[in-house]
Amino acid sequence: MRLILIGYGVVAQSLTKILTVRKQEILKRHKMHPRVVAIVDRGGLALNPKGLDLEKVEATKKKYGSVAAIPEYGSPGKTAQDIIENLDAEVVIEATPTNLNSGEPGMSHMEEALKSGKNVVTVNKGPLALALPALSEMATYNDVHLRFGGTVGGGTPILDFGKKCLSFDKLIAIEGILNGSTNYMLTEMEQHGTTFEEALSEAQDKGYAEADPSLDVDGLDAAAKLVIMANWFTDKEVTLKDISIKGIRDIKPENLKEASERGFAIKLIGRIDEELKVGPAELRKSDPLCIGGTLNAVKFQSEFAGDEIIIGKGAGGPETASAILRDLLDIREKM
Repeated sequence: MRLILIGYGVVAQSLTKILTVRKQEILKRHKMHPRVVAIVDRGGLALNPKGLDLEKVEATKKKYGSVAAIPEYGSPGKTAQDIIENLDAEVVIEATPTNLNSGEPGMSHMEEALKSGKNVVTVNKGPLALALPALSEMATYNDVHLRFGGTVGGGTPILDFGKKCLSFDKLIAIEGILNGSTNYMLTEMEQHGTTFEEALSEAQDKGYAEADPSLDVDGLDAAAKLVIMANWFTDKEVTLKDISIKGIRDIKPENLKEASERGFAIKLIGRIDEELKVGPAELRKSDPLCIGGTLNAVKFQSEFAGDEIIIGKGAGGPETASAILRDLLDIREKM
């Protein structure tokens, strides 16, 4: 299986490390031989139709800041658009940063890959939040697969669980804590009485929140994940504009303290039922969904199985890279 890897940040670097260290195990257990033929980052690209030496790629990236610095295979200044259509490969892995305004550049990468008959695996929520129904239709039309298991829950198989385990049941509602950064902040504010600003600063210092935290604290990241879940689990064809969204900027320590005295915790909750909504809500502390720290948790309410909850890390390089591998295996089996 030949792979084109677009974006070479923490998740993609974790993926190439896993492919290097677990190469024989992946081949033996899954009869899959992933071969990365091109990697694109902001500095350019590295390309070898026979397969790149991933250890050399990793060392070059660390030393020079771009894979394009590899002498024999590097091309500084080249972009993904220079290779997606014409380079022979079965799968394009799109791992560029999320952009919820236009979805770019990930949107163009995915559209071009699908139109050229290549399967796509993505961890980029932007294009999916804005145009998942259209991208799914494009994949079907071109007889290829679009997979995005790492976009919700990182390495926690939330999408796989809901799709496969509940495929013969009727989903009534889905709700969950979908953003680890805000969950950490609300936990700190409740337990230590810190202000929103202090909790945000701590989250940024620990790497849980970006310098521009708006995607997290304004509920946009959770809303993007809700869009993906609604399209994947239900017949709803929705995009980000269909979600009612409210973040946590207005939550104060006294709000959390008052709720705690009544046996509740305030969490940023995404919910799918008659409507799609993201916003602060009270959960009983005895509710299994009421988890703390940076964890994500999703509760599926179904007609026959009742309530089922899946909890796990919502982000992280190796964790999300493991989701990419699950998607690659799924595509290989279908091919």
